[in-house]
Amino acid sequence: MSVLERMTSQDAIALENKYGAQNYHPLPVVLSRGEGVYVWDVEGKKYYDFLSAYSAVNQGHCHPRIISALKEQAENLTLTSRAFYNDMLGKYEKYITEYFGFDRVLPMNTGAEAVETAIKIARKWGYEKKGIPANQAKIVVCQNNFHGRTITIISASNDPIATENFGPFTPGIVSIRYNDINALQEALKDPNVAAFLVEPIQGEAGVYVPDENYIREAHELCREKNVLFISDEVQTGIARTGRLLASCGTCSCTDRLCSDTPDVKPDMLILGKALSGGVLPVSAVLANNTIMEVIRPGNHGSTFGGNPLACAVAIAALEVVRDEDLAENAFVLGELFRSEMEKLVGESDLVRLVRGKGLLNAIVINDSEDSSTAWDICMALKENGLLAKPTHGNIIRFAPPLVMTEEQMLDCISIIKRTLKAFKK
Repeated sequence: MSVLERMTSQDAIALENKYGAQNYHPLPVVLSRGEGVYVWDVEGKKYYDFLSAYSAVNQGHCHPRIISALKEQAENLTLTSRAFYNDMLGKYEKYITEYFGFDRVLPMNTGAEAVETAIKIARKWGYEKKGIPANQAKIVVCQNNFHGRTITIISASNDPIATENFGPFTPGIVSIRYNDINALQEALKDPNVAAFLVEPIQGEAGVYVPDENYIREAHELCREKNVLFISDEVQTGIARTGRLLASCGTCSCTDRLCSDTPDVKPDMLILGKALSGGVLPVSAVLANNTIMEVIRPGNHGSTFGGNPLACAVAIAALEVVRDEDLAENAFVLGELFRSEMEKLVGESDLVRLVRGKGLLNAIVINDSEDSSTAWDICMALKENGLLAKPTHGNIIRFAPPLVMTEEQMLDCISIIKRTLKAFKK
């Protein structure tokens, strides 16, 4: 088949099934175009995107300012490696560190790479600054986390699908219950703990929002024990939860947006996904000098990390977030969405629970985790023009682009309500 021939959805799915590794189970829709909150399949059907590429497309599909920055930079210089300086990296480093209030940034590409980078920095800091004996450093993580898919990161996972037959695993990882401050306190009694790595909201686990004081108390415990507090905001960061960072203490949000935010500034901040507006892989680890100075030439690197194309795109993506008040919009529309979804709990036997922050939300379906109900509902939503995806069996995550308008949100709420009320198990 020529690449210029028009392809049907069945053609595209058949090609992936024949030639691709079967490491995903996508909804059977083949997308070919996106703009703002909408995507179109190859047959031309239009959908609301309520996943945003797992929160990578916070600024909406193909945002013109981001695409313009991409095109302009692509015509000048795309990659130099870090063997040489380039004229975009320093600009980007200054911009992002001032934007989030840190001294330094280590640029990478994917979220998983950024998490690996943070773990490496934390271990080295543990040996050189805290005085942990060689090869004894430990990283504390939480159960049901999702930090990525590399061997080290799945060593921190309790998901059997992610771990089965991939061992042996990386040592030095200690897993505790999420949202359990006593479990963290117990784990931090070990003097060899270098860092606590945590998601301020567990997205992949089903948008599990911890108790109001959990992040603040965890941060205080880490400070008391001289343990680095590492916030993985690959999915929750960059305005998704109705403020710039879900765990922010120092940010550019309004007082109203931060009124219920723990007063926490992590020792290390991990960003990715929406850092490029979904245009290309860009991730970052931010920290202050006393931590980042343990990294010296030859310790860590990436051929593509900090490439000029990514730098130009990331600056534009962050400018859009600030200039278009996307945190404010996520806050307002998130309140509207949850209030309307809460009504479904009383109106429908299908919906058991609604939870979330900003425009990172989920509904828990009143069925077992091993049932197909949530998947079947998402299939029905697809037929009605809205794309969402189940997570952990009976949970449906709803995370539209943050550029959504109130009118569009009300239309989406209508689609969801209509679909659920008509759904038959």
